[in-house]
Amino acid sequence: MFGSELLFAREAAGLSQHDLGARVHCTPGQISRIEGATRKPTREFAELCDRALGTGQLLARIWSRVDWDGAVGHPDWFRRYAGLEAEATIIRQFQVQLVPGLLQTPDYARTLFRAKEPLASPDRIEELVAARLDRQRILTAGDPPRLLIVLDEGVLLRNYGGEVVMRAQLAHLLSMAEASNIVLRVAPLSLGAVAAFDHSFTLLTLPDEPDVIYVDGIHRGQVVDDPVRFRDWAYAYDLLLGDSLSEGASLARIRSAMEGLRTMNSVPNLDAASWRKSTYSTGDGGNCIEVADGFEGLMPVRDSKDPDGPKLVFPAAAWRSFLAGVRAGDFPDC
Repeated sequence: MFGSELLFAREAAGLSQHDLGARVHCTPGQISRIEGATRKPTREFAELCDRALGTGQLLARIWSRVDWDGAVGHPDWFRRYAGLEAEATIIRQFQVQLVPGLLQTPDYARTLFRAKEPLASPDRIEELVAARLDRQRILTAGDPPRLLIVLDEGVLLRNYGGEVVMRAQLAHLLSMAEASNIVLRVAPLSLGAVAAFDHSFTLLTLPDEPDVIYVDGIHRGQVVDDPVRFRDWAYAYDLLLGDSLSEGASLARIRSAMEGLRTMNSVPNLDAASWRKSTYSTGDGGNCIEVADGFEGLMPVRDSKDPDGPKLVFPAAAWRSFLAGVRAGDFPDC
């Protein structure tokens, strides 16, 4: 954009590359490369061109908005959205399948790109990951947008990349939620079909142009700038937000998902476990269950009449909740 605007302004002023170069202390070859977008200009160059071409502060403004050093490798169809996202003052998202790109860890993003492009080279994958991380810089800029994300609970339960990757990703969500400009909410599975949202979307509130909707697709997304549709989708989003868990309950649900990952994928070695029965066991032929203590955060359980059979491992908090329910009579057959 900078190069094309410079070319337009120079030709409108009736100057050759040699003429402009003489006024801004550059060679014609340097002007040519800058106009062809193969050479990075300096801010001083942009300001000199503005004065030489009578363009006010146009080129300096464009220069300040270009991420000259960023590792941007977005596909062509996504670049429009990425530019709008970088300008937005408020970003509202609903995600039904994945952690949003703005909050993905490098390993989580790498897992997704490898699955999407299985034949891509390692360099290509790293280019895609770098481009995704580059987008995230808007969240820590001097005047970051407000980010409000509603995650379908299924996002927390889909194990992309294995336990280590998922636990790090969920921990990253909790860490990012501490920022004053970021709010995370979880839409629990119990909601069912809420407002018929069966796909992910983003609502961008922009400072100087109409607000837009970005709708995810299988192969590519779509930017919609219809004000009426934006109003309807924003209303539906507000309804979804009202039906979602509170912020505190949402963060607790994320922590619970982390605990569940450890339980499912990190079953401890029980060979040397010390098993015990309930003190209320009456010696009825071994028809009891046994538990093993000493496993932080976990409670192993087995059938006393089949000690060499399968063992189940529950989160300790879930086991305590079960025992409380038994004592309260919630399970009359127990």
